Amino acid sequence: MESLLKQLCEMKKLVATLFLIVTLAFGSFGVGWSGDFQKGVDAYEKGDYATALKEWTPLADQGHAKAQYNLGVAYANGEGVLQDYKTAVKWYILSAEQGHAKAQYNLGIMYDNGQGVPQDYEAAVKWYILSAEQGNAEAQYNLGVMYALGQGVIEDKVYAHMWGNILNSNGHEDGKKIMDYLLKQGMTPSQVEKAQDLVRECIKKNYKGC
Repeated sequence: MESLLKQLCEMKKLVATLFLIVTLAFGSFGVGWSGDFQKGVDAYEKGDYATALKEWTPLADQGHAKAQYNLGVAYANGEGVLQDYKTAVKWYILSAEQGHAKAQYNLGIMYDNGQGVPQDYEAAVKWYILSAEQGNAEAQYNLGVMYALGQGVIEDKVYAHMWGNILNSNGHEDGKKIMDYLLKQGMTPSQVEKAQDLVRECIKKNYKGC
């Protein structure tokens, strides 16, 4: 049981690390912005972080949510700049407040791990929920773990199972790890049935207000 619990916690952190790296380059061309977002993406992919930051910074200053998110990642990873979690949080907040799902998720990670901000599980849950409602699988997974462990929320096997089941039904095998952990924790058949009902309701609502 202890090893499975440890696996859940480590997976939560591992997902965060990988996600910070692999999602950086996604975006679209900006129109009417004093900077070239795609040029920054291309430069980043070549390891030319200085050019990437040069293109993204003026866009981010103008409120470009994707550029703000990318700057957050750059500062979190120390790419082209000294690693600075506080500055990363600043850019994540600006992007997340505009509804950027990946920024919301990464901001949740920062609060979850206490990077650039005091560790605050309740704040982490808040941002995970906003991201999860947009269908972000990593946020849904971490939210399931938070409910399973009672971090930032009252421990709730039913809601933890619900998020794990949603992930599993969408083809994400990590969801099964949450469900397996809960069953070994003594989750009852009636609780599982209730969680399954919630899954159906949540999917109907497109993850909003689950």
